[in-house]
Amino acid sequence: MPPTDDPITLAAPGGLSLSLSRYGARLIRLYAPDRQGALADVVLGHDDMTEYGSDHGYLGATCGRFANRIAAGRFTLDGRAVQLDCNEGGNQLHGGTRGFDKAMWEVAGQGPDQVSFRHTSPEGDMGYPGAVTVTCRYRIDGLHLWIEMTATTTAPTVVNLAHHSYWNLAGQGVGDVLGHQLQLDAAHYLPVDAAKLPTGAVLPVAGTAFDFTTLRRIGDRMPGPDGFDHCFCLKGPMEAVADQLLRPAATLLDPASGRRLRLATNQVGVQLYTGAHFDGSVPGKEGTRYGRFAGVALETQAFPDSPNRPQFPATRLNPGEVYRHVMLLDFTPS
Repeated sequence: MPPTDDPITLAAPGGLSLSLSRYGARLIRLYAPDRQGALADVVLGHDDMTEYGSDHGYLGATCGRFANRIAAGRFTLDGRAVQLDCNEGGNQLHGGTRGFDKAMWEVAGQGPDQVSFRHTSPEGDMGYPGAVTVTCRYRIDGLHLWIEMTATTTAPTVVNLAHHSYWNLAGQGVGDVLGHQLQLDAAHYLPVDAAKLPTGAVLPVAGTAFDFTTLRRIGDRMPGPDGFDHCFCLKGPMEAVADQLLRPAATLLDPASGRRLRLATNQVGVQLYTGAHFDGSVPGKEGTRYGRFAGVALETQAFPDSPNRPQFPATRLNPGEVYRHVMLLDFTPS
């Protein structure tokens, strides 16, 4: 069940402030400044915490054990067929019916500028082999938010975690994000079939609606009436940022306010999802309801359906190894 306990709040003097929930190791509020210094909550969410238990699109959650889609919820590992729980039209999405977004994580550590959550997924959870222990740490430093996810396993398995906030830099509940500008550090993307599964092809973005190699207005690039739900292949080399090796992923800008999000990661892909499922019935914060394209998700991750696509980077995790996923979100306004 979703939590009824108080959220955990972090604040940096002169910088970001945010609120988190143990339910799904979830980001539920984040206040960022515009070019005049005015703060707004830029994360979609709910005032009623019980709404996070409904199927509203994984708002702010940590998704796993395998984020995005696995075809037919099935793959082969070391010659053994693995059948997973299927929760989207015969496929698995974001770890299944009771993925990590539906788990009550424990607080493993907390300070004035950071909090760490931990969750153990038992052997066979949603069909996955191996018992997996995952952590998710949020840390703020001025206008920077660091999100670091790790995982270890007792037996060979697959792991792909993702953070699933929806951003509206004009402020949550303020219209849609079609007027936002987006740049992605990606020269290729993964085309999908009718079930939103990758076809296996890797196509160039040049000359297509998927070309966000420079800042482009999202509403001018929509490939169809439902917008984007596609993985882009990050191309930049890893660079040292603080004590991390990261590559640029995305820049999101609200031209009217100057609020800006610059995203870097150590992952190979970023899923761009423009929130077509919001239909005006989803209750937001401060009495708002979310309509189509009310927010945009930028989910850094491995490529979808990787366990069934040997040409994609591997997502296998073995005992003794540590899966590590780092995101740096810089909210310095333009």
